[in-house]
Amino acid sequence: MRQLRIALAQINSTVGDFKGNVRLIVDNIEKARAAGADLVAFPELAVPGYPPEDLLLKPSFIQANIKALDQVIAATRGITAVVGFVDRKSDLYNAAAIIHDGRLVAIYHKVHLPNYGVFDEQRYFNAGKACPVFGVAGVGVGFNVCEDIWFETGPATAQASAGAEVILNISASPYHHGKHHFRERMLSARAIDNAAIVAFCNMVGGQDELVFDGASVIFDVRGNTIARARQFEEELLVADLDVDGVLNKRRQDPVPPKKNRELSCDCIEKRIEIVGSKASAGRTALEKQVSVLLEPEAEVYKALVLGTRDYIHKNGFKGVIIGLSGGVDSSIVATIAVDALGHDAVHGLIMPSRFSSPLSAEYAEQLAANLGVETQTISIEQAYQAYLDSLSGVFSGVKPDVTEENIQARIRGNLLMALSNKFGWLVLNTGNKSEVATGYTTLYGDMAGGFAIIKDVPKTLVYRLCQYRNRSAGFDLVPQGVLKRVPSAELRPEQTDHDSLPPYDLLDPILLAYVEEDKSVEQIAAQGYDEKTVKKVARLVDGSEYKRRQAPPGIKITPKAFGRDRRLPITNKFREWGDLDENPEYWY
Repeated sequence: MRQLRIALAQINSTVGDFKGNVRLIVDNIEKARAAGADLVAFPELAVPGYPPEDLLLKPSFIQANIKALDQVIAATRGITAVVGFVDRKSDLYNAAAIIHDGRLVAIYHKVHLPNYGVFDEQRYFNAGKACPVFGVAGVGVGFNVCEDIWFETGPATAQASAGAEVILNISASPYHHGKHHFRERMLSARAIDNAAIVAFCNMVGGQDELVFDGASVIFDVRGNTIARARQFEEELLVADLDVDGVLNKRRQDPVPPKKNRELSCDCIEKRIEIVGSKASAGRTALEKQVSVLLEPEAEVYKALVLGTRDYIHKNGFKGVIIGLSGGVDSSIVATIAVDALGHDAVHGLIMPSRFSSPLSAEYAEQLAANLGVETQTISIEQAYQAYLDSLSGVFSGVKPDVTEENIQARIRGNLLMALSNKFGWLVLNTGNKSEVATGYTTLYGDMAGGFAIIKDVPKTLVYRLCQYRNRSAGFDLVPQGVLKRVPSAELRPEQTDHDSLPPYDLLDPILLAYVEEDKSVEQIAAQGYDEKTVKKVARLVDGSEYKRRQAPPGIKITPKAFGRDRRLPITNKFREWGDLDENPEYWY
């Protein structure tokens, strides 16, 4: 049986850390060589990190990336490697360097440049035109980059038509919940349609608001999983590919010739031999490794932990501080932070007011004890009374309203920022997606912070994450009282969130339809929701765009997150919700 041993290096690059990225790449080359791999692959733009954004406009950044690639090339004695980098010709290209035995053999330029959602590659790169087939240990291999594999008649099809038995895609595929399912269905379909083995090497790690989940995977010619790496962890996945199985499948069901199919790119007809020796069949067989995919809540939770850890560590912060309210949002943020950073790096601040329930401090202290987090308590009462006294003349004759509520939130924001300045702790914002969407937040108050872990997590999912973490802990890490109490900002007597918002189990599906699915008010109401409620939610979302522009960055875990994914103008007169009988309510 003819075999090709392939290694997929699922690494966590950091944008601009050329020294660190090269070290990661070289270490994995050495591990792949020791494992007897014929070929080792690294993710898209593994050398400079992904996405570099406007660093690509700096010539010095491009030159540093090319120098770093030279160091990688020198480390490839006795092995073939495919490494993502930025190629500079007359223009810039998102490229894969094909390297063998200490020399650069060829460069592949990414053909399909995504320009939607979080992607804007057409801002920086030129598109490639060709997708050659290479001979690696006697096996025809087609290399391509990320978006290229998503096209049904793209480079993979062209390469298979030209004789590629293995299609290797290097990728930086950003995570959102459930994405791996349809990504794997697509990859399996590419393997079946092209009668080829498909290998997908994905990046892992956090980069600003993006998280990359890894889960590198290989499919055989029948679309079955050969191997899969773990999600959200660095790993070198090594597998033996049955190349004879490809030939047998093609004898039964030949790949249609290129001329019979309309392809999105051309393929160089000649085969470029990298190393001519035949793939070895005499090696000790490898144990099959197919990591099990995580359940939904576990998957989201691990994404948030990884995104938090990388944001804090890669940016060099000493630790974090969180305002602990005894509510579900601050509880899950603190829990994630401890799992990401360790309890010594997490600090809690309890800030009771005249409207705080005694249970709030009790739950906050119980959570902190469960997590091993040190807390301090500073009452906001004295500062709040000072504000009221200072404003009493100006506010004379005007009834109290949301203004007095927001003063309390802003005092808390000031206290958190004071401790942040003094001790070098980054403030972790505790706002969830439901609140961010509707503007149920206070500018310069509970919106204060350097990083918003659950910014893209709907409130109903926050509860499920707490329940998941309690199950995995084997006890109520997040106290049951936190999960059972009615949500409240506690900024006025007897206040609940539902005084101002629909219940979250009603609000979140409406937000999903309006924000993520771009459904109209009319379409959402046709699904059985009260039209007046839908209009109110839509109005709150539209009226809060200016606030979201001032919010800290946060981790993307849904298909459409606020910010990079969803970009609406602040100044905008388009209104789907029309006129409502009641006056609009906004929380500044």
